[in-house]
Amino acid sequence: MPKFYLTTPLYYVNARPHVGHTYSTIVADTIARYKRMMGYEVCFLTGTDEHGEHVGRAARGAGRDPQSFVDEIAQDYKRVWDRLDLRYDQFIRTTESRHKAAVRKIFRAVQKAGYIYEGTYIGQYCVNCELYVTDPTAEGNCPNCGRPPESVEEENYFFKLSAFQEPLLEHYRTHPEFIQPEGRRNEVEAFVRGGLRDLSISRTRFRWGIPVPEAEDHVFYVWFDALTGYISGIGYGSVDAEAAAFDRFWPADLQLVGKEIVRFHAVYWPAFLLAAGLPLPRTIYAHGWWLFQQDKMSKSRGNIVRPEPIAEVIGVDGLRYFLLREMVFGQDANFSYDALVTRYNSDLANDYGNLAARTLAMIERYFQGAIPQPAAPRMKGEEAVAEAAERAIGGFRTAFDRYDFSRGLEAVWELVASVNKYLVQTEPWRVAEEGGRRERLGTILWTAAEGLRVATALLHPVIPDGTERVWQQLAQKKRLGEYELAQLCWGQLGAGTRIGKLEAIYPRVEKELAIQKMVEREANLGQSAVGASKGGKTVSNNPSVISMEEFAKVDMRVGEVRAAERVPGADKLLKLRVDIGGEERQIVAGIAEVYAPQQLVGKKIVVVVNLQPRKIRGVESQGMLVAATVGEAGKPVIATFTEDVPAGARLK
Repeated sequence: MPKFYLTTPLYYVNARPHVGHTYSTIVADTIARYKRMMGYEVCFLTGTDEHGEHVGRAARGAGRDPQSFVDEIAQDYKRVWDRLDLRYDQFIRTTESRHKAAVRKIFRAVQKAGYIYEGTYIGQYCVNCELYVTDPTAEGNCPNCGRPPESVEEENYFFKLSAFQEPLLEHYRTHPEFIQPEGRRNEVEAFVRGGLRDLSISRTRFRWGIPVPEAEDHVFYVWFDALTGYISGIGYGSVDAEAAAFDRFWPADLQLVGKEIVRFHAVYWPAFLLAAGLPLPRTIYAHGWWLFQQDKMSKSRGNIVRPEPIAEVIGVDGLRYFLLREMVFGQDANFSYDALVTRYNSDLANDYGNLAARTLAMIERYFQGAIPQPAAPRMKGEEAVAEAAERAIGGFRTAFDRYDFSRGLEAVWELVASVNKYLVQTEPWRVAEEGGRRERLGTILWTAAEGLRVATALLHPVIPDGTERVWQQLAQKKRLGEYELAQLCWGQLGAGTRIGKLEAIYPRVEKELAIQKMVEREANLGQSAVGASKGGKTVSNNPSVISMEEFAKVDMRVGEVRAAERVPGADKLLKLRVDIGGEERQIVAGIAEVYAPQQLVGKKIVVVVNLQPRKIRGVESQGMLVAATVGEAGKPVIATFTEDVPAGARLK
């Protein structure tokens, strides 16, 4: 079997996983599933980057020792990935002993080759990004995160990065596939042509890291440490059978990274490997960001979306499908709950789910659950569906081989649309009512079922849970994950086999209620900090807890409702005009099932006034009222006051 080794970034343990982290891992899981179905022996590695000054400071700020701090967050990553059924083969933590051995081994190899020397670093350093700031913004800030760097002077070990300027440029020229997409390659080439400076790869001013051999007062720079995880996780540095995995799988075929860390992976990482005499990965692919509220998701910005609430409300398949269909791989994309639910209902529930449900239900009803025998020769309608299936197979494989997931899914949806159109045109329910045309009815339903089978096989790497269940309903013997996708073609559905027990795969959800549930559960996750007592002071075990300074940014005011009316076409929405003290705001709230408009006029409520405006059902909401939810049904109860307070008064 040909091998395929792919990696996600090693996620920095400064926060719990959000949709940005989840996207990289879902992409890797999808590629791994696709490659396995195409006959490859796959190794899929992910993990956590746990050292560095930033982590050490975060642990101290939480009143924790660094090891217990990173243990907890690393376990969060494993728990969430397991919840999402992301089937990685290796999970490497940079605090593991096997990783530490690998870092020391590659350091010795680079040192022996003459690329390490001792010196003093004097300059600016961004602790948040673990980055030497050699090209600050006009304001003198870090170009990556925008924070002001710190002045640093310390004795370090240096790596002769400057020696690899020309070798790297030559590699980029002769291997254009090494950095993808093309725009990122151009950026990296321009950076390297601008001149490479030698890189400090050790620290002496803090201790949270891997000690340098024969220089225990030094710890390795976090990027020299973390990048080595891509080889330590498959046995580099091991002396037992694990080392065979490194010989088998390295070099990596694909390393997925976010665009903000492409420089580390496409400049530092290949230079370290070249210095150690190791082959370079075949492709570094820098994907874009998921933007929420027009900005990159980030704990510090307070705009993160976590995957668990989405998985709970619309399922893991719904999350996977949306992320892969909505974003053109390599570009940025905007995340919204509205677009998520719309895509789920339109594509999974209406198109694919409904095709499966009605096709299989008609086979159950008209043929007692046995897949009918098609007649020959095929008529024009059957030819059109068969041709659509062959186009989908070719288009999907071509797109997925290029990691163009959105285009590959479009190819499958053209097939799904073709089959649904075929059923509308042939009207099998009417053919059944007419009687005497059983052969024609059998041909129609076999054609629809075969189109469904082809689409299901292609979609499995993207939506594995639902497609596996449809596959079983189609009475296919081999598990879909073990199916050889390279052998897929039209006409393989056998007649006479009894279909499996029918069940709804992707039930439609009510959009407003689904969004409300996801938003509420996201808020609950953000508030689930666990307190621990230390020295008489309560600190948080959860890195997502906010400080008083961050809380102070939330501007809550007393608002008096001046007018209220229902939003046309939305059963749960009211549009309020609220006086917040000399200014009126329009606020849209999902409370119409509990509160009549006339009940609210004159009521004093709590309003968050510094939220970015957003449109709900086409109506702009310029803030948010505060309410509790009561009972299993989540009944909203508006927060109000027992004493008279003026409109515009600020809550503290």
